[in-house]
Amino acid sequence: MERRLAAILVADVVGYSRLMHADEAGTLAALESRFKDMIEPLVANYRGRIVKLMGDGALMEFASAVSAVQCAVEIQAAMDAANESLSEDRRIVMRIGVNLGDIVVRDDDIYGDGVNVAGRLEALAEPGSVTLSQTVFDQVRGKVPFDFEDLGHQNLKNIPEPVRVHRIWRRGAATGGASPTAPSPKPSRAKPSIVVLPFTNMSGDPEQEYFSDGITQDIITDLSQVSAIFVVARSTAFTFKGKPTDIGSLTRQLKVGYVLEGSIRRSGSRIRVTAQLVDGATGWHIWSERYDRDFADIFALQDDISKCVVSALKVKLLPEEATSIAHRFTTNAEAYEYYLHGRSYLFGGFGDRYSLRLGRELFIKAAEIDPGYARAYAGIAECDAALWICGGTDISYQEILANSNKALSFAPNLAEAHASKGLALFLSGHVEEATMAFERAIELDSELFEAYEWYGEVCKNTGRFSKATVLFERAGELRSTDYIPLVLLRDCYASLGLQEQSVDAARRAFARIEAELIRRPNDAMAISCGAATLVSLDENLRAEEWARKATTISPDDHLVHYNAACTYAVIGRFEAALERLEYVFSRTPRVRSWLLGIVKHDVQLDSLRALPDFQNFVDRLEADAPAQSEERR
Repeated sequence: MERRLAAILVADVVGYSRLMHADEAGTLAALESRFKDMIEPLVANYRGRIVKLMGDGALMEFASAVSAVQCAVEIQAAMDAANESLSEDRRIVMRIGVNLGDIVVRDDDIYGDGVNVAGRLEALAEPGSVTLSQTVFDQVRGKVPFDFEDLGHQNLKNIPEPVRVHRIWRRGAATGGASPTAPSPKPSRAKPSIVVLPFTNMSGDPEQEYFSDGITQDIITDLSQVSAIFVVARSTAFTFKGKPTDIGSLTRQLKVGYVLEGSIRRSGSRIRVTAQLVDGATGWHIWSERYDRDFADIFALQDDISKCVVSALKVKLLPEEATSIAHRFTTNAEAYEYYLHGRSYLFGGFGDRYSLRLGRELFIKAAEIDPGYARAYAGIAECDAALWICGGTDISYQEILANSNKALSFAPNLAEAHASKGLALFLSGHVEEATMAFERAIELDSELFEAYEWYGEVCKNTGRFSKATVLFERAGELRSTDYIPLVLLRDCYASLGLQEQSVDAARRAFARIEAELIRRPNDAMAISCGAATLVSLDENLRAEEWARKATTISPDDHLVHYNAACTYAVIGRFEAALERLEYVFSRTPRVRSWLLGIVKHDVQLDSLRALPDFQNFVDRLEADAPAQSEERR
């Protein structure tokens, strides 16, 4: 491997899935033309190199930061010119991020934190713009004829230290209709900003947590639809759940002006909600209210809270925003409660068949009460897809897709329905359609955990490890107690040869696993994942002990046995690893084709690939694959 300093440029097409869905052949032809006729000559002119094309984007390197920035700006100008004669729905618009850093070169590809930071900067960019790290800005300041906007220090995914970021705006830049001629103001300065803390459950019953959490999440969703307010993401807000909070420190930490907090007490059919809006600078309550209502009035209560907050912040609520806030997927309070309760079980633990079945029954009950409840059908499909992976259901792909499509027939823009459809499509062998469904889900809801988690698994199981790392990092952020995304992230970094990042992910995963085992000491899935993770931390004897314990606790769980096989393979117990794999595939005929895809790309099994017995094992499975694929179709 070679190390060197380079300027890295990452470019990505905005709305790629939408463009492909509208006109696949035309989009591919247009992209090919633009890369060949516009981008490749520009990169060559600035003595750069296109490292690789990634369908909807590209990775490039330059010897000079000045050359990289000039090329980035010219690429955006060329894209603008090509878009001028096109209707908005056919325009190809890019985001670009540029960083200067150390890279690792292997087989003409490049890796390392320098590349990772460039990718994160691209994700921060507005459509049609270029974002730079401070290291690039220091090199190009005074040497290029562009204006810069200082965006301050930003926390980038999987980058330990904040990075100071700058943005270039070009006159007439294409952003899907708007053409900014100057840097746009930061959201926190342009409009009121608020964090909604999880409402406290005052019912005296821990089982009611799902209800107070669900109400909080819906209030966050309502306020997020008001364009005149900046609302902190729910994933960030929920990290403060159950923690004593100093309002002044909190608002300074999150850089927001206001905090909405409250409590919920439920007794029979009555519900009491208190809510208060606090000015972070003074600590004064600028609005507070106590509501005593029948549970049947829960939707009107949520509307009242959201509209009172908007009024207290003295912002204008647009008519379409008022309509959006008032829209509910159901008007039946009982169905709504069953749905909230079902969501609390859906991700009670990956591989937890008991929780998934409970969640499924609650979603079914919600759909029975309100046959037009889109979220309930999406929940049923999500539970069925997760149970299918766990080997805990006889439901067919057609039934999972039917419930996803039924949800979409009632609510075409329901993110969780697109996510469940994506998983069902992948399990049935339709990878490209699954990818489009997941990207649509993320476009509709950038905080939908299951969309990132499942999309990441699709990418990992089809060998797209770089994309998977981004998705698993995001999933891990969205659910700070879930260990599964970090376990899979560790595998993806290992597959990319990034050992330092792989070990870091393993440490983070194991910390979450230990916390989970305090709550549920005999959770076989957590123990088996812990065994596989301990190997990365060079604790082989302990790993073997954990693997043995997990399979003893759950002798019929094929995922637990698969994790044990991976553990045995890495520590060199090849016969035990093959024995576990044979056991897994003998008990899972319905998921055999799906599991085969995992085996082919799992870096933990690399030590087995040279063994004749393992190759014979894979050959036998592949011989069954055509029949399996036909059955899936």
